[in-house]
Amino acid sequence: MRRYLALFAGLALAASLGAASNAAPAKHPAARPPATAATTVPQRPAHVLVVMFENKAFEHEVGDPHAPYINSLLARSAVLTRSYAVTHPSQPNYLALFSGSTQGVTSDRCLKRMHGVPNLGSELIAAGLSFTGYSEGLPHAGYRGCTAGRYAAKHNPWVHFDNVPDASNQPYEALPADYSQLPTVAFAIPDLCNDMHDCGTAAGDRWAEANLEPYLQWAQRNNSLLLVTYDEDDHSAGNHILTVIAGAGVVPGHYDQRIDHYGVLRTLEDWYGLAPTGYAAQAAPISGIGLGS
Repeated sequence: MRRYLALFAGLALAASLGAASNAAPAKHPAARPPATAATTVPQRPAHVLVVMFENKAFEHEVGDPHAPYINSLLARSAVLTRSYAVTHPSQPNYLALFSGSTQGVTSDRCLKRMHGVPNLGSELIAAGLSFTGYSEGLPHAGYRGCTAGRYAAKHNPWVHFDNVPDASNQPYEALPADYSQLPTVAFAIPDLCNDMHDCGTAAGDRWAEANLEPYLQWAQRNNSLLLVTYDEDDHSAGNHILTVIAGAGVVPGHYDQRIDHYGVLRTLEDWYGLAPTGYAAQAAPISGIGLGS
């Protein structure tokens, strides 16, 4: 019953916001407005699990009957109703969220390794914290190939940076069953079916319920967070995507602060006292959702 109440709430939200999508930010902005300071810096989560799905607009996902689980999260999450990707296609958006820049990439073609470029993973490790990315379908730890079955490196940004060790590039099966053993920040990337890219919303929603709900239940009791977002929308002009944060200390509700992938990165960096990277330095962190703010 709770799930259907949440779905009803999602339908109402979609109706009220369906026409409210703003214009997309520039693909490769030369500058961004200065960040506005949060009233207080949120408390430091013990763990954050970041999950990215594919190619669905905010208006498509909110209230979609094929996504009952994802919509059930709305009643338990901070829903960022003005969240936007930075460009098309997929790969530069992943790079933007992970490194504060699209790195000049404008396609999904396989990339050469980048040398010494700052990014979230390298920052966490240098600060004595930890980072691991878990990719479904990755053949083995440290794999650097472009594709393998339903795995695609274009959705795995850390593999492109030589300052993120191979040990931080793990198959999804390596994600600890004991969540207390997770790194400080982990990314979980479903394969090309379960991320909604090839198999649609229903497949991704089933994956989310099976894989994210157990973690979320644990996170709420253990000072940890789940952050779910999308790489880009369905190639409409707005690039309006769904981003939600759930877990310990989060005050559920709808928040209209405008954010993008750079703002998500800035938020993660601020939580752990890291220097903002790239365009994240000019983005405002997410604020006012609880977490001591």
